[in-house]
Amino acid sequence: MPTPSMEDYIEQIYLLIEDKGYARVSDIAENLQVHPSSVTKMVQKLDRDQYLNYEKYRGLILTPKGKKIGKRLVYRHELLEQFLAIIGVDEDKIYDDVEGIEHHLSWNSIDRIGDLVQYFDEEKERVAALRDVQKKNEAQNED
Repeated sequence: MPTPSMEDYIEQIYLLIEDKGYARVSDIAENLQVHPSSVTKMVQKLDRDQYLNYEKYRGLILTPKGKKIGKRLVYRHELLEQFLAIIGVDEDKIYDDVEGIEHHLSWNSIDRIGDLVQYFDEEKERVAALRDVQKKNEAQNED
């Protein structure tokens, strides 16, 4: 199993490849706000652990194992963003909250959150009812 740090790199590499068709060390460093030397070290580790193939100065590609995990990590991130939006978390707080919790939930918990997001997606009136409860609670808290 990859560590949370490894997950961040795999997820970012997956997103870059999906978006641009490739992932360069400099792009990964910029997106993760780390030094390129840190990226190189992690990429070498991910290569050793068979999540990607890396050739110095030539770039990298995800292995089937890396692609599978990358896709699942992106799903987890997007799902948690959807979930936090549904429960009414302020839009400007969602990304940071997801970054803070995504590595601390089991895949079973993620799957159950997926079920809940699907339920709310299919039952839009439940989201409206939730908003009504939230407004009522906020009004009571102001008193």
